[in-house]
Amino acid sequence: MFPIIGLLGLLGLFPTKADAAYQPLTLRLDHHIFTIDADHYPAWRELAETWSYNGRPVKPAAALRVDGDTVPPLPPGIVRSQLQGWNRRAIAETLQKVIGKPLHRDAGSVTIKRSGSGTIIFDGVGMLGRSVDMEDLVDLVIAGSEAGVTDIEIPIEEIQPTIIVEDRELSALGIKEVVTVGESDFSGSPLPRRHNIGVGMSKFNGAVIPQGETFSFNKILGKVDGTTGYWKELVIMGEHTLPEYGGGLCQVSTTAYRGIWEHGFPIVNRRNHSFAVSYYGPQGTDATIYPPHTDMKFANDGPSALLIQTHVTGNKAYFIYYGTKDARQTEVMGPYLWDFREPPPDREEFTTEIPPGERRKASDQHPGVKALWFRTVKPPEGEMTEERIFSAYEARGLLFQTGIAPEPPLEEIPDDNPRRRTRRVELPST
Repeated sequence: MFPIIGLLGLLGLFPTKADAAYQPLTLRLDHHIFTIDADHYPAWRELAETWSYNGRPVKPAAALRVDGDTVPPLPPGIVRSQLQGWNRRAIAETLQKVIGKPLHRDAGSVTIKRSGSGTIIFDGVGMLGRSVDMEDLVDLVIAGSEAGVTDIEIPIEEIQPTIIVEDRELSALGIKEVVTVGESDFSGSPLPRRHNIGVGMSKFNGAVIPQGETFSFNKILGKVDGTTGYWKELVIMGEHTLPEYGGGLCQVSTTAYRGIWEHGFPIVNRRNHSFAVSYYGPQGTDATIYPPHTDMKFANDGPSALLIQTHVTGNKAYFIYYGTKDARQTEVMGPYLWDFREPPPDREEFTTEIPPGERRKASDQHPGVKALWFRTVKPPEGEMTEERIFSAYEARGLLFQTGIAPEPPLEEIPDDNPRRRTRRVELPST
């Protein structure tokens, strides 16, 4: 006996894996990307009863809707058919689980004021609310599946938080609403990395970026070492990935970058990581920093100053930018990936930086890839601009280091030959 879905597939009512009817759909919202394949959800399709009179769709009278094996003759010109249709309820349930819940954010509430010493204080979190317009998304998924359109922008509704600004100076600077929010996910991070993310995020809470000025991540971040509260955690240093103070701070810079990049602020300085790091997917949306050499900068060309509130909850990090919104229209599209490369062979090297005989991992395996994003920005006045954001990620092989003793010292000894004044002293073997 055939399973019902398999039987319907044989009858041609549902597609089988060998005969897929629909192309997978890519549904996107900024850096959030989801892939949905209608062929993987048989419940999305159902048989729908249709009625027509002389070829035109009609709504049948109740007397004509008879169940059972024996259907009485229909009046001349009336045709009853069963066609394959879409089950909107099943589609909505799937999309809500896969897309709606991950993207949903409740609107927050915050009071912004100053302490007696002038420090900016946030009482609450002014999170910008976000929900998916599920009715529109179901329509888009059905239309895209039928028309062969494989890329769909997720329709959302944004809800401004309740914001009370009690400081007159901030109000005069235009701080009144949420302009944009940067977010990232650091699930799977070890404790030292989580600690450093929390310390780094706190450095930016309450930072003000005046209108017309350039934001420098490193300038606000300040000194990074044990005296400023950081722990040692893995940091990319050339071809090595080794523990150093502040490992994980690129999660903070990436979070800050995504908000201003997706809103459309001009990017003055941004660099991708040497290799593709799992915490920063999708690739091409990361921004690495390494003070004082590598910085992340952007220009505040909006109509007001920007005030930053940072927030960490669970495995999510947020940069909330308050100010005054303008009418700019921004779209980011990507990533377009190519030049995939397998990791090179494993390597071993020797070093005097660790005790002789000790062994440590200095780099993990990472495939190489190139990524390209497009960003279009239509300012309130002026022409639309298009930018290409290119990222090249190296292929890295597994690398281990083994500690060895330092080279023997050179000892000064008398010698008759004035051209030869030193010789190497051989240490006894053990």
